[in-house]
Amino acid sequence: MYNAVIFDLDGTLTDSGEGIFNCVRYTLDKMNLPQLDDATLRRFIGPPLAESFMNYCGMDEETAREATRIYRERYVPVGWKENTVYPGIRALLRHLKEQGVYLAVATGKPQNTAQTVLDYFGLSEYMDRIAGPMAGELHANKADLIRRVLPENAKALMVGDTAGDVKGGHDTGIDSAAALWGYGTEESLLEAGPTHVCRTVSDLMELLHCPREKGLFITFEGVDGCGKTTQMNLLEKQLIHFGYPVYRTREPGGCPIAEDIRKIVLSQEDGGMCSETEALLFAAARAQHVKQVILPNGYLLAEIPQYDPNYITFNDIGNLNAGLNLNVAIYLYTGIEKYAVREDNPNYTSRDGVIYSKDVTTLLAVPTRYRGKLNIPEGVQV
Repeated sequence: MYNAVIFDLDGTLTDSGEGIFNCVRYTLDKMNLPQLDDATLRRFIGPPLAESFMNYCGMDEETAREATRIYRERYVPVGWKENTVYPGIRALLRHLKEQGVYLAVATGKPQNTAQTVLDYFGLSEYMDRIAGPMAGELHANKADLIRRVLPENAKALMVGDTAGDVKGGHDTGIDSAAALWGYGTEESLLEAGPTHVCRTVSDLMELLHCPREKGLFITFEGVDGCGKTTQMNLLEKQLIHFGYPVYRTREPGGCPIAEDIRKIVLSQEDGGMCSETEALLFAAARAQHVKQVILPNGYLLAEIPQYDPNYITFNDIGNLNAGLNLNVAIYLYTGIEKYAVREDNPNYTSRDGVIYSKDVTTLLAVPTRYRGKLNIPEGVQV
């Protein structure tokens, strides 16, 4: 087991391609230079920026400095946030830190910018050290950056998505893991001779003996038109941005058997279905949904309608003795319902614009319906 892991940043911890590509295009447009193809743009991720302008645009050092200045005109206010954390990275870092593993970043991105990105995504709290080119430093050798953060006598691993990261590991005498989920080509990475090859973040988690982390289960409950879909869209976008894998589902439905039941209970021609039958069908759909979809997946956003007084939501089960007026055979419904919810109740439930946790503490403040910004209070771990 490694007791120190050093990560590259762009293409390894975060998917920063959108912001980098947009800023390079902006720079070349401002300098009246021809645009680059996508394959060449991908090569800008990882190395110091000025080096990339010199290598791929034929610039001399003075012109590359000017290009870097123009690039930052867009990158500083906008580009650095056009970025997402790769799914699984946050759980990986959290587990390694809990196990006492030394964690660091060695990146070709300027050190102050790298710090800003890591702070924004809440990843810097896991890092013991961060190294990148200092202000005015155009050329930064990867091995030198690794040495700045490498502890003495550590059993260390360098994780990165380019051949330069692998070479940096070789040059400093430590093992390396090729991160094929990033922007380096598989051919170039394999030619560099990494110690390990990880096609996905899950592969790296397995290599470092990190268990899969159980995600959150969040339900959005309410009548039609109350803003459930708007809230889900906002939260899903924010969660993905910060690196949380998200699986969307709905009830009744969410899996083939439950979707078939949905068609029956929502049919306008139900043949005079009684309320007991309808309740039992809803419960059966939920039992299948929980077993097939909710338990196997990570971070879940589930849309739960309340258009029918016979439909009991997850959180209603805990409140049946609180005087709910439900026109169903409760004893029949809960007999099936207990098999659905005994293992996994929601962590958070959204009703009328606020997400509440099981203990009724408001942890995620989602603005009232249709407001365009999701606000997650500082320090709250979603």
